[in-house]
Amino acid sequence: MPTTIHPTIGAASARRLAPAPLGYKGVAVALLVLACWAALLIFLLAFYQPDWHRPAPYLLGLLQMHLYTGLFITAHDAMHGLVSANKRVNNALGTLAAVLFAYNWFPGQLPKHHAHHRHVGTNNDPDYHDGQHSGFLPWFFRFTWNYVTWWQVALMAATYNVLKIWFPQANVIAFWMVPAVLATLQLFFFGTYLPHRGEHAPDNPHKSRSQFRHHLWAFVSCYFFGYHYEHHDQPYLPWWRLWQAKP
Repeated sequence: MPTTIHPTIGAASARRLAPAPLGYKGVAVALLVLACWAALLIFLLAFYQPDWHRPAPYLLGLLQMHLYTGLFITAHDAMHGLVSANKRVNNALGTLAAVLFAYNWFPGQLPKHHAHHRHVGTNNDPDYHDGQHSGFLPWFFRFTWNYVTWWQVALMAATYNVLKIWFPQANVIAFWMVPAVLATLQLFFFGTYLPHRGEHAPDNPHKSRSQFRHHLWAFVSCYFFGYHYEHHDQPYLPWWRLWQAKP
């Protein structure tokens, strides 16, 4: 069969970069993402009065979606030890970021993510779903079934019922709930489905492909994780260095 390649996905390649000491950069970036997410959410829930006939609330919802994605990317970096060289600090920030994103559980996702890297594109890959032939929705449903737990759903429901006591219900739905769902779709589409679907060349050890070089779009779409071959090739690069590996 011919290789299935999405128009925005390029050939597998990477510029090799050496690992660099994190210093305080990883913690600073993580705290910045967390602070931006929390600040915007507080504003949107407690102070913002949306006019649903204007584009502003929808654009703010998309911005909050982007920051939700940043929460998970922060947790993902922590899974690779890229937030802090101090393991306790690294795992604490990773756990916090994951919990804030719809109560994801960092210790439970950690072994699954490393299994994905070790067994990418095989039946032992928890993110894989017959990528040569599977459509978007069947793969997405399997992905969410594998990662979303009932206690997450219960905690989200309980939190929603508490939040709507204190804040306008429409704001809670539009700016707390919907952006989390959309960010999940965003992460799956750009970080799993596009990079891993279809066939891959025999000399592609990571069974991944990468979007064409466009740093602004790569950041906006998924914090540079459209450069997915580069991530699998050099998993020691934090998201904010990943663009440098794109030739």
